[in-house]
Amino acid sequence: MGLRPRPVDRPDLPSQLRVLLAVEGTQGINQRSLAEVLDSSPPSVSRLCDRLQAVGFLQRRVNPERRREVELHLTEHGRVFLERQREQRERELAAVLATMSPAHRAALMTGLTAFQAAAAGREGPSASVARTA
Repeated sequence: MGLRPRPVDRPDLPSQLRVLLAVEGTQGINQRSLAEVLDSSPPSVSRLCDRLQAVGFLQRRVNPERRREVELHLTEHGRVFLERQREQRERELAAVLATMSPAHRAALMTGLTAFQAAAAGREGPSASVARTA
């Protein structure tokens, strides 16, 4: 039995999804800044970007003003993937919410509002990535 290539329609790892979300939030970010946002080492971020570029989710471009700096951009494939992820998540959440009573939905809203306020008070680069997910 030979190994069949698997279809590449989504990132393999949560860390790859975090890269896509961070790049989406800051198109043109460089790898050094991305490593800071992700609180990860530059070599690890470089490998993640290599994989995402190889499967068509991410594109590297030379910064026209600082030619030694490489910018990261989502490709159309990457944008479509994130859009579909959000649509799927919304459908799944809507299905769950539809099964909840109005009182339980109100309690959930109260809890989520408190959670959002607490998250907004956090410091650090990974807090902004958590808010975009």
